[in-house]
Amino acid sequence: MYVEQPPGFVLRGHENKVLHLVKALYGLRQAPRAWYAKLNESLIGLGFRRSTSEHAAYLRGFGGRRLVVGVYVDDLIIAGGNGDDINIFKEQMKGTFKMSDLGLLHYYLGLEVSQTEAGITICQSSYAAKILETAGLSGCNPSTTPMEPRLKLSKVSTAPAIDATMYCGVVGTQRYLVNTRPDLAYSVGYISRFMENPTTEHLAAMKRVLRYVTGTLHHGCFYQKRKEAQLLGFSDSDLAGDIDTRKSTVGVFPPGGHTNE
Repeated sequence: MYVEQPPGFVLRGHENKVLHLVKALYGLRQAPRAWYAKLNESLIGLGFRRSTSEHAAYLRGFGGRRLVVGVYVDDLIIAGGNGDDINIFKEQMKGTFKMSDLGLLHYYLGLEVSQTEAGITICQSSYAAKILETAGLSGCNPSTTPMEPRLKLSKVSTAPAIDATMYCGVVGTQRYLVNTRPDLAYSVGYISRFMENPTTEHLAAMKRVLRYVTGTLHHGCFYQKRKEAQLLGFSDSDLAGDIDTRKSTVGVFPPGGHTNE
C-alpha cells in the first residue's frame, strides 16, 4: 500500500515521492483484516480453536470449564460456566491488548440482555421501536397476529408498485429482529420473497407485521436455567403453497427456521 505524503510532513527534495506503508492504518481497507489476523493469532495462542461454521466464535475447554468467545470487530463477548476461567482469560487478553472490562453483558448490537438467577432474557425492544419510527408507524393500532390467516401473495401482482428501496430496507431490519423474535420468522421470511418488485399488497403485509410488533414490543427469548433440559420440537408444511412456483414450504422449530423447497 502506498500513500501520498500528508500535508505538513512532506520531505524537502522528495515532494514527488510516496510513502510505503509497512503496517495497516486505521480506516484503510487492510486494517480490519490485519486486526482479525492479529486477534485470531492471539486467541489460538491461548488455546482456543476457531469454530468451523462461524469464524467469529472461539472455544476453549470442555464441559463446565468451556469458554466461548464471540468476536465483533474489537468487541468480545465471553461466556463460560466457571468465573475463575473467565477472569484468567481477561487477564491474559489485557496482557496483550489495551482492553476495558465492561462487566456483565447488558446491550450488544441492538440486543438487550438481562441476566438473573432464573435465567437470561434477550429482547430488542429499543431496536423494534426504531423500526416502527423509521416506517412511520409509531403508536399505530396493534395487531394480534403478524399475518392474515391463509394469506397468499404473488410476485406477479397487478397492484400499484412502491419504492423497492424503502421496502427492502424495512424488511431487512425486520429480519434482524427475528434474532430474538422466532414468532416473526415465517411472516418476515414470507414478505422477504417480494423484494424485487414490491407492490401495495406486499406493503400491507409488511405493515401488518409491524402492527404486530407494536403490540409485542417487549417480547423476546427467555433461557431458563435448568440442570436437565428437555428438547421439544414442532414441524409444519405447506405443500405446493407458492402460487407462483408451486414450491412447498416446510419448517421446524426449534432449532431451525422456515425454508423453501
